[in-house]
Amino acid sequence: METDLFTPDFKCEPFWWEDAPRPEKQLSDLPAEVDVVVVGAGYTGLHTAIETARAGLGTLVLDADALGYGCSSRNGGQVSTSIKGSYAELSARWGHTQAIRILKDGNNSLEFLDTFIRDEKLECDWARLGRFSGAHNSAAFEASARALQGLPKEVAVDWHMVSRAEQRTEIGSDFYHGGVVYPDHGALHPGKYHDALQQKTTAAGALMCGHTAVTRIERDGSAFVVHTERGSVRAAKVAVATNGYTSQTTPWQRRRVIPIGSYIIATEPLSDAVAHELSPQTRVMSDSRKLVFYYRLSPDKRRMLFGGRVALKETDDTVSAPALHKAMCKIFPQLATTRISHSWHGFVAYTFDTLPHIGEHDGIHYAMGYCGSGVSLASYCGAKMGRNISGQGDAETSFADQRFQTRPFYTGDPWFLAPSVLYYKWRDQLNV
Repeated sequence: METDLFTPDFKCEPFWWEDAPRPEKQLSDLPAEVDVVVVGAGYTGLHTAIETARAGLGTLVLDADALGYGCSSRNGGQVSTSIKGSYAELSARWGHTQAIRILKDGNNSLEFLDTFIRDEKLECDWARLGRFSGAHNSAAFEASARALQGLPKEVAVDWHMVSRAEQRTEIGSDFYHGGVVYPDHGALHPGKYHDALQQKTTAAGALMCGHTAVTRIERDGSAFVVHTERGSVRAAKVAVATNGYTSQTTPWQRRRVIPIGSYIIATEPLSDAVAHELSPQTRVMSDSRKLVFYYRLSPDKRRMLFGGRVALKETDDTVSAPALHKAMCKIFPQLATTRISHSWHGFVAYTFDTLPHIGEHDGIHYAMGYCGSGVSLASYCGAKMGRNISGQGDAETSFADQRFQTRPFYTGDPWFLAPSVLYYKWRDQLNV
């Protein structure tokens, strides 16, 4: 650990917890029976619970750790239309009609989040600042322009290209070969957003209980018995909302998601001049690499928050921090002497077809696999799952149409991650 790189008050925990520490909510006794048990208290689980509780179903949300301890309070707070793959790639795989439905769901997830936050008056530093996505080489710049120009009108989004000569108007760096701006994308404070969702969940009448790991789910006639470390609960319906933290408690789902650690650092406070130089438009930022880096100023515009994948295998936050700092300084050399105040990571869940999935297996509902774009997708899919469980309308989504794939001999431990990272690191160095 390079001690001169860290502030005296350095913490291996999310920067977001400074304003939104994780709550220690537990029930003295679990209810004997409820209509719905939701396993997982992140964005997916809380949106599910809000829908089921508002529909009049007795709902209990359980989490193995503190509520929102996982990626719902550890992500970068960046919000986009979220779908991996261009229209050309999706249509080649699924056909024109399904590609349109998938892309529409991505667009709808962003609008759902925006509408929910405004209608529910959530205080979470939500702002549609726009995104700058830097092209890491000239081929990526041309590919981005072609893909956006080729979008069918049904799924068209606002965008404009920024040349390399003009990119200093967007980012204080000469690292990229231009890029694209998406003015409708946004950012929020992940911890505050989760706290606001907890308030809405409680107001809807649902119960929440942290530090109550589910150890087994078994059928009991037409219902289920959910066994936990603190007792058992009978439920008519069960929803699994564990995403990157899916365990062997639900082995069928675990075999279909790939947990991948995403690592983030926060810098010490910057001067106003440096912060403005780094991000003149205060947009969220990312790039076109397969091993993508994502970064933004903090909501108070005083710190740089910089995230990405910097190790072949999962590692300690004190080990990932210097590697992230080095990557950050390749983009922003002016931060070379800036120290790190926070370093943390969380587990996102990829899928083998890089699409989210909503469905039901052996009577158990699930929504997961947001492939690193979970703020809007988890919210949207959680709400869809809750509406489906409670028999409401507007529960349909393209994410329920695809077969949820796995691979032979895969049980949830991504042994293939290191060679995949090496491959994509090599590919990112090519001008393709």
